[in-house]
Amino acid sequence: MPQNESVCIIGLMRAAWNGGLWRAGAVALVAALGVVGSGTSPQEKLAAAEALYNRWDGAFEFTAYEARLRGAISLWEEVLAATDLTVDEREAVLVRLSRAYFELAEAYLPDGERRAAYATGEAAGLAALRLDPEFARVEGIHGFRAALGAAAEVGAIFWYGNNLGRSLNYDYGRALFGGTRDVLAAFTRAVELDEAYWGGGPHRALANFLAQTPGFLGGDQAQAGLHFARAVELDPAFVQNYVDWAEFYAKPRREWDTFCRLLHVALAVGDDPAQRERWPLYNHLALTRATALRAEPPERCP
Repeated sequence: MPQNESVCIIGLMRAAWNGGLWRAGAVALVAALGVVGSGTSPQEKLAAAEALYNRWDGAFEFTAYEARLRGAISLWEEVLAATDLTVDEREAVLVRLSRAYFELAEAYLPDGERRAAYATGEAAGLAALRLDPEFARVEGIHGFRAALGAAAEVGAIFWYGNNLGRSLNYDYGRALFGGTRDVLAAFTRAVELDEAYWGGGPHRALANFLAQTPGFLGGDQAQAGLHFARAVELDPAFVQNYVDWAEFYAKPRREWDTFCRLLHVALAVGDDPAQRERWPLYNHLALTRATALRAEPPERCP
């Protein structure tokens, strides 16, 4: 990937927010924590960004974590603008940005700001994919979707697929004319590369796609159940595996016994601090959903 493509991505990130005010706040946080200065090297900024992003050491507080996530994004953006990064370092930063923008949108942004965040995360994931010479070679010969099947970095393709999937909710024309097939190709390849990545994420993402997408666009309800089950098998502590299975598979099929059982297990996992804290941000979001789903009228779950 030409370095000016990274510069374009940074421009998209900055333009996504109202006058860059959120970014100024993130920079202020980073400065207040004493992790950045005028002479800070890219490697030092990378270390500082990882420290801000880290949600596993110490107590996790959902509301307070937003500032840390924004601070990490700000530092990764600055690092991406550096000219002395290796290809591997650049790829790693792009993957982290793709993931972080997805998480920021999912956890903290109001509806009106999510579209820009998903688009930025998608662009970062795609840029990471195109740093792979084999991806670029296959794309040039056989086209983009074939290149997705040749991707080698699970993080890049997984977060690209997640951001693209969310972006299609705002662009039905793109979804109809190939976008959903690209999402399917991305998640299918992620399963092939590392099915256990991010709490069984490739199976969970593929299951959600198959369960929620019409058949003529690639959906398949029967197969969705198999992938939800495999995600739970791979990581029983990732609460979203149960909640997505309940909400997007059991509920539409009116399988109420399964629906209630899955929510019961999800909440039981949440009651165990050791399990809950393995995925602090995601489990917080999933447990909030599980509680709301269980209370939906008519109340079917004891």
